[in-house]
Amino acid sequence: MRKICFITGTRADYGIMVPLMRAVKESDDAQLQVIATNMHLSQEYGMTVNEIIADGFDVDARIDSLLSGDSPAATVKSMGLTQIGMADAFERLRPDLAVILGDRYEMLAAASAALIFRIPVAHLYGGETTEGAYDDCIRHAITKLSSLHFTSTELYARRIIQMGEEPDRVFHVGSLGAQSIREEKGLPLQELEKAIDFRLGEKYVVATFHPVTTQPGEEERQTSALLSSLDKIIAKGWRVLFTMPNSDTGGRTVATMIRQWAQSRPESVKAVASLGRLKYYSALRHAAAAVGNSSSGLIEAPSFGIPTLNIGDRQKGRAQGDSVINCGVTEEEITAGLERVLSDTFREQARHCGNPYEKPDTLQSILQPLLHYPIPPTKPPFRDIPG
Repeated sequence: MRKICFITGTRADYGIMVPLMRAVKESDDAQLQVIATNMHLSQEYGMTVNEIIADGFDVDARIDSLLSGDSPAATVKSMGLTQIGMADAFERLRPDLAVILGDRYEMLAAASAALIFRIPVAHLYGGETTEGAYDDCIRHAITKLSSLHFTSTELYARRIIQMGEEPDRVFHVGSLGAQSIREEKGLPLQELEKAIDFRLGEKYVVATFHPVTTQPGEEERQTSALLSSLDKIIAKGWRVLFTMPNSDTGGRTVATMIRQWAQSRPESVKAVASLGRLKYYSALRHAAAAVGNSSSGLIEAPSFGIPTLNIGDRQKGRAQGDSVINCGVTEEEITAGLERVLSDTFREQARHCGNPYEKPDTLQSILQPLLHYPIPPTKPPFRDIPG
């Protein structure tokens, strides 16, 4: 029986992996292991390890690695703590395969530790580009530390092969999040409002804004411009449901500004550390639009048939559908973007746009290689492109 270890550090990667984790747990061919780290173990970010447990999963190892600061020094120290914790966890659990999603710094630490332990890594969603964050470099580094690769688009699969990976280890599978959206009904609006203790009504947007790590020192100016623009739609009767930023460098500055802004507008704004997967997807389902610079606005929001206002450069280079509008980071640009995405014309148009990340049978396309693909304990050789 193959021991498959899922490593999760945030509400975001966990929310996407839940169906896959459940399928592995229910399989007769595998034993599920779960390692929780980083934001999952922080009260500041909602102590979301409790959501993992509430979903019926055992957490086999907890690695408390998040420091109280978000400076570059604190981030690098957090990576070191993650590696120390991974050494202890891998020594005890001895998984046959580690599953990592995404591009965050704690996942680079985990993948590096797995390499030294000769544990093959299955990486979800490499090959993507996000030019506005150092996650871009981390993602490609994790690709080179991994043995199995699952991509959300065909272009991303080709990029991984271009990086020297064997084509038969690269699988174009589509987005797990997009498939989950199609299969789950979510909460009715009134139940969602009760769950978050806030009346959303029929006119609200879901907002998420992260620091742009390639533009240090700009987070205060950019966040201020966004909040001023949101004030203008609030004056027209709109409400805002904010999910807080992640633990990247500069994230605490953004979070403090959002929290103070929300507290001064209690009738119009609700800010939460973490909604969890069910409430987050339910919020998008009933929302008029997604606003901010989260990858969710490009990958998942289109499957709900709602428009996305993608602000700034954080997601620059990532594939996007016709329901996504891009804008700059000034108040004038964001205000104009909000007017467009909230217009009746564009909202109706977004209902009929496709999602480039959707693909049939995503779950099974990932599950079967995880369960059955023969994986050697060492990294395969670099494959040159013919010609």
